[in-house]
Amino acid sequence: MKNILAIIGSASENSSNHKLVNHFEKLTSDIFEVNVYDQLKTLPHFDPILSVDNTPKEILDFRSRVEKADGIIISTPEYIFSIPSGLKNALEWCVSTTVFTGKPLGIITASANGKKGHQELQLIMKTVMAEFTPATLLLIRGVKGKVDAEGTITDIQVKEDLARFAIAFKELVTNTLTPSI
Repeated sequence: MKNILAIIGSASENSSNHKLVNHFEKLTSDIFEVNVYDQLKTLPHFDPILSVDNTPKEILDFRSRVEKADGIIISTPEYIFSIPSGLKNALEWCVSTTVFTGKPLGIITASANGKKGHQELQLIMKTVMAEFTPATLLLIRGVKGKVDAEGTITDIQVKEDLARFAIAFKELVTNTLTPSI
């Protein structure tokens, strides 16, 4: 089983993004053990002075989770045409490291619109040199009308898109971890 870290960008207790990750976990239970990280709001604010030396324990733990994972899923809403501040904060703590370098990545942006936040997150993840493909990017607009309060995906297109995303992510993780000859 491959170890996948799923980072939830939302600070909401009833997050649609968390519900989508739960669905992803069911779709991939044959190959992945998905560990959800939904504690971004507990991380200290980024401090470049502490990024390399005297780094807070919570940050060292977060970086270690990223580094040990065989792949990363980030599922996030868009807040005011951007990624949520908690997610940006966590990623800023990782810029001075190589924990994301070459790491297979899937990005799910599920929000009212999401386009700008989706683009911004891709740019950030390119900067930290994570590996993703167009097929491991999923933008779900109008998510509140497509996932109900119990976490059931009520929109057929979203179900199909998430299934395709899961297959593409499995392929990316498998191909990235298998040395080419």
